[in-house]
Amino acid sequence: MKIYEEAKHQYYQYHTRRHFLKSCTTGLGAIALGSLFGCNTGSANDVEKAIQTMTGAGAHFAPRAKRVIYLHMAGAPSQLELFDYKPTLNQLNGKPCPPSLLEGKRFAFISGVPDMLGHQAEFQQHGESGAWISDRLPHFSTMADEVCFLKAMHTDEFNHAPAQLLLYSGSPRLGRPSMGSWVTYGLGSMNDNLPGYVVMVSGGKTPSAGKSVWGSGFLPSVYQGVQCRSEGDPVLYVSDPKGMSRDLRKQSIDAINRINRKEYEEFQDPEILTRVSQYEMAFKMQLSVPEAMDISKEPEYIHELYGTEPGRSSFANNCLLARRLAERGVRFIQLFQWGWDSHGAGKNEALNLGFKERCKEVDQPMTALLKDLKQRGLLEDTLVVWGGEFGRTPMQENRNGVAVPFSGRDHQTEAFTVWMAGGGIKSGISFGETDEIGYAGIKDRVHVHDLQATILHNLGLNHEKLTYHFQGRDFRLTDQFGRVVKEILA
Repeated sequence: MKIYEEAKHQYYQYHTRRHFLKSCTTGLGAIALGSLFGCNTGSANDVEKAIQTMTGAGAHFAPRAKRVIYLHMAGAPSQLELFDYKPTLNQLNGKPCPPSLLEGKRFAFISGVPDMLGHQAEFQQHGESGAWISDRLPHFSTMADEVCFLKAMHTDEFNHAPAQLLLYSGSPRLGRPSMGSWVTYGLGSMNDNLPGYVVMVSGGKTPSAGKSVWGSGFLPSVYQGVQCRSEGDPVLYVSDPKGMSRDLRKQSIDAINRINRKEYEEFQDPEILTRVSQYEMAFKMQLSVPEAMDISKEPEYIHELYGTEPGRSSFANNCLLARRLAERGVRFIQLFQWGWDSHGAGKNEALNLGFKERCKEVDQPMTALLKDLKQRGLLEDTLVVWGGEFGRTPMQENRNGVAVPFSGRDHQTEAFTVWMAGGGIKSGISFGETDEIGYAGIKDRVHVHDLQATILHNLGLNHEKLTYHFQGRDFRLTDQFGRVVKEILA
């Protein structure tokens, strides 16, 4: 990557300031690549060959994982109803919150002095590891010995959109590339007929941060996530319009790309090559994507395992699709399940109502995904990650100093739980510890930048070397800090 960046800088020195600023904004640096690999920089075809030569050549060392499946519970599930069992919290249930937990702290909704809130679920230990898992996840509890729990995760942001952006782009503000974009930029795709980065959403809404959490930011747009659907056309407009044959579609795309190449020769804008690549990928996807996304051909026992219903939009269908995409070589697969904002202001959010429904929606499918990957030999080199953008408070939420009508918890930056499985991660362990009420991490804390660094590491990428030069400096996913959590590596 460093050689590539230096060649790009040399190339831009010979262009006008206006072109320099324009190219920095769109930024593929394809002409420099042509020079780097000994191509004729005036030829769009040669430059495309140079890009293809670079793709997949970015690993810094031997990887433990080939791909990532990231299951994000948008809205932030309560760790205190799932994985972080604290008997002391139950003893404090209904008592006023100690002032020390409120002084100097910022919350999204809490004001005044709220009451402490005990667990709204029953806990038991499971497996040989003795992991504490609540009765909200009966299926998942059978996989306790397959996963690694990070119990003392923490973040810097207490509102949904900034926290989601920080988790996936390394910054709470818009404009940075997402984690999946960084991965595909560094490693490329393993299947020429499918995108390297696929996103699926369930629960009725996109995450609070919108599509920016799978955007490419200042990286070339070819690296942004492609959103697929489990209902209707898997990708919008992937089907040929009525009256247009596949041959005619191919002729149309060839004609469009001839125009694009002429435009590139005139303006030397590297983003034009991205457009050419995207048209060609779209044509390939017309055959490969419908086949990959068709779960109706799966045997009945698989549908029973996942709880899937072909033709519906659901988290269960998306989990099965994630397995199908993983075995076909998609590098980064991201599943967002909306609806985990567990406040006490309404039935759809409350811990004893809406939260229970969200758990039912994900419990069987995510368990099935782990079992299915393992039985196919895919879990060994597939890194599965599950979590939200932050945690939940041990005190009951109140608004304007008044208790809300249902049981709920406010946003919490100091402690939440993420679990990881497969892909070079130790199984059957819990790493990190929170205090006696689950308010903050007290041992082996893991920041979101540390999580990012660890994911990249297991893919064979050094988070400090995976950089992109933009607006005068090198950027990276982990921004200014982050460490690989070596204690959890197998």
